[in-house]
Amino acid sequence: MPKVLVINGPNLNLLGTREPVIYGATTLADVESGLRAQGEALGIELLCFQSNHEGAIVDRIHAARTEGVAWILINPGAYTHTSVAIRDALAGVAIPFVEVHISNVHKREPFRHHSYLSDVAEAVMAGFGVHGYGLALQYIALRLS
Repeated sequence: MPKVLVINGPNLNLLGTREPVIYGATTLADVESGLRAQGEALGIELLCFQSNHEGAIVDRIHAARTEGVAWILINPGAYTHTSVAIRDALAGVAIPFVEVHISNVHKREPFRHHSYLSDVAEAVMAGFGVHGYGLALQYIALRLS
């Protein structure tokens, strides 16, 4: 069974309560539970990780390399716009990944329009709310088949 690592960056642990007008009322636990069920139906094992710390995310990406992770699905949160370290880790492990954003970052503040990850991502999903995670997992399943 192929493994997909789902990484959520800073403040995504606050889903469901943080700015619900932008991010909705679904919690991160709800997102992960739904993804695990979807993954099971698709024959994919999901590994979920969330951290507010850039170095912990880099370490988790590095660990994926030795765990047989086939794909990474990442919502880097604010690190999208600031982290060369996460970009370098993703490029360094050479595991294909999909970048996910709950909101449409291109409709928001100008500083959110740039991503350090998008040009090395296989795909980018933005503006579909938490449904973007499931859409990204469907894409990954297609690429795995």
